[in-house]
Amino acid sequence: MNFEIAVAAALAVAALLAMARTVWRQRRTEAGSRSRSWRVAALLLAQPLLAALLYFALFPPRLPGRAGTLVVATAASTDPAWRQAAGEVRVRLPEAPAGLDGERVPDLATALRRYPQLQRISVVGAGLSARDRDAVRGRALEFAPAPLPRGLVGAWTPARIGAGESFFVHGRAEGAGGGAVELLDPAGQRVDRAATAADGSFALQAVARVAGRAGFALRAVDARQRELERIELPLSVEAETPARVLLLAGAPGPEFKYLRRWASDAGLKLHTQIAAGAGLQLGDAPLRIDAPTLAGFDAVVLDERAWDALAPAQRSALVAALRAGLGVVLRATGPLSAGLRAQLRELGLDPGAGADTASVRLPPERADEAALRARLGPGSADAPRSREQAPPALPGLIRRSLALDGPSLQALGADADGKAFAAWRAAGQGRIALWALADSFRLVLAGRDDAHARLWSQALSAVARPRNVARLRIDGDARAGERVSVCGAGAQTWVSAPDGARTALRVDPAAGPQACAGYWPVAAGWHVLERGEQRQPFYVRGADEAPGLRARELRDATAVLALRSAEAPQPPAAGLSGERGSPWPWFAAWLALCAALWWFERSRLGRGGAAAGSDS
Repeated sequence: MNFEIAVAAALAVAALLAMARTVWRQRRTEAGSRSRSWRVAALLLAQPLLAALLYFALFPPRLPGRAGTLVVATAASTDPAWRQAAGEVRVRLPEAPAGLDGERVPDLATALRRYPQLQRISVVGAGLSARDRDAVRGRALEFAPAPLPRGLVGAWTPARIGAGESFFVHGRAEGAGGGAVELLDPAGQRVDRAATAADGSFALQAVARVAGRAGFALRAVDARQRELERIELPLSVEAETPARVLLLAGAPGPEFKYLRRWASDAGLKLHTQIAAGAGLQLGDAPLRIDAPTLAGFDAVVLDERAWDALAPAQRSALVAALRAGLGVVLRATGPLSAGLRAQLRELGLDPGAGADTASVRLPPERADEAALRARLGPGSADAPRSREQAPPALPGLIRRSLALDGPSLQALGADADGKAFAAWRAAGQGRIALWALADSFRLVLAGRDDAHARLWSQALSAVARPRNVARLRIDGDARAGERVSVCGAGAQTWVSAPDGARTALRVDPAAGPQACAGYWPVAAGWHVLERGEQRQPFYVRGADEAPGLRARELRDATAVLALRSAEAPQPPAAGLSGERGSPWPWFAAWLALCAALWWFERSRLGRGGAAAGSDS
C-alpha cells in the first residue's frame, strides 16, 4: 500500500468516526433536547466532504491532458510530418535525419527515463527498430508511417526448401504499376517472371535443383522495363533424407517406366514390383505387403490392377498403414472395379467407375520462353539442348473420367479448364490421392520432362508420410548490428559467424516453451546455427542492404505495436500520470468548510427545545 492510499484510508476512518460520534451524541441526548433531523444530516454529510477536501489538498488531482505525448522521429522522418506531429516533447533517435528540431537521444528507453510523466508516444517516420520496441510496453502508441520507398518492399520464401522441390517466392513491389518482377537463378538466368498486381503483390516459382546455399535474386522493373531494384535472395536448400516409395504395378507399361525413371532421378529410395502375369514379377525382390513392411515406406504408388490383386489381408494392412500416416497414390489406368469403388467409398472417396476417357490440355505456361529454357536446362550428354532451341509445347494428354471435384478433395493438378485430374483427401493420419492421367509419360517423350517431374513431385510431396524435423526458427530478416531472435534453441546451441567466431546462445527464461534466444550478428553473410549434429545456415543482410525490405519490416513491426496498444486496456494509472494541479483551491475550500462547520456546530440552528432554552 503506497502513502497516498494510506492517507486516503486514514481520512475515511476519521470521517466514519466523526459521523459515528454525531449519531451517538444524538441518540444519547434526551428526546426533547435532540437536534432537528436536518441539522444531524448536515453534520453527517460535512464529515466525508471535509475528508475529501483535505485529501485533494494533500494530493491534488492530475490535470487532464497533462499526461503528455512524446514525439519520436525515426528514419525517413520528413520535416512536414515532423511539424504536424503534436506533443509536449520531441526527440530524435540516432537513425532520424539531421536537421529536425528536437532532442537527440541514443534510444527510446533513454527518452522515457528522462520524461517519465509522458505516457503517450507518437512515432513519426519509418518506425521503431528492435532496439526500441520493448520500451513501448505499457504506453499508448500512435504511428504516422512514412511512405515506403520505390522498389521491392517484400519477399517471403518458405521456411525450409528441400533439394529438388519447387518453391514459391511471394512479395510486394512499391511504385511498380504496370511493371513486373523477375526471379533469377544463381547463374543469372531468369526462371520466372510475373506482372505485379494492383497492390504490387507478386508470386514467382522456381526449382531448387541441388542442396546447398543458392544465391537467387529478385529484379523489379517498371512499365517501361527499366530496372527499379535488384536484391539478393539467398536461400539454403536442404539435402533431405530420400523418401521411401513402394511402386506396385499390375502390368508393365510406359507410364510406370517413366515414373520409375523420374523417381530414380529425384533420388527417392525405390522398391518396385511389377506383375508380369502367370505369377511372375519384375523389378526388385518381392516384399510381403504387411504392417511391418509398409511402416518402412513413406508412400505407395499403385494402379487399380495392383490394388485388386492384393489379398484381403494385404489390402487391410495397406488401409491400416494409410490411416497411420502412409501416403497412397492410386493411378487409374482403366475402369475401376465395383469392389475397388466400394473400398474407396469406405475411405470417403466416390470417384465413379471411370469407364470413359477425356482429353486434357494442361494450363498454359506462365513463364516466358527465356524462363522455360532456364528451367529445362542444358539437357544431358545424350540429349543436349541448345540455348537457341525453342522450348517444346505441352502435348495433349488423356485422363479417366473420374469425379475429383468433391468438397472433401484437394486438387493436385487441374487442366486448362480448371477441372481436376488428380486430387487427395485425408484418411486418418495419412492421405490418399487419385491420379486420373493415363499418359503423363508423353510429357517426357515431348521433351517436357520438367512438367512431368513437377506433376509427380507435387503429388508425392502432398501425400507422403510427414517427417518431424526439429528446426530452429529465426524471426524476421536478420541484419548486421541488430538483434536476431532464434527460437527452438537449447542449452548447446551455437552460432558460427562468417569469420569463424562461435557464440553460444542463452535461452531467455521469459520465452517459455518457445525457447527463444537473442543473437547480435556483427557482419553480413552466411551464419550457421549449430545444435548437436544439426547445422542450419541462415543469411544476415547488411545494415544498408535491401532498403525497401528494411522499411517494410520497420513499418509492419511498429504498426503491430500500435494496434496492440489500441486494443489492450491501459493500466489505471496510465491516464493519471501527468502533473498534479495546485493544492491551494482545495485547501481554501477545506478551510472555509471547517470554519462554517465550526460556526454551525456552535449555533442554535436546528437544536432541540431544552437546549435552545438553556442557551438563551
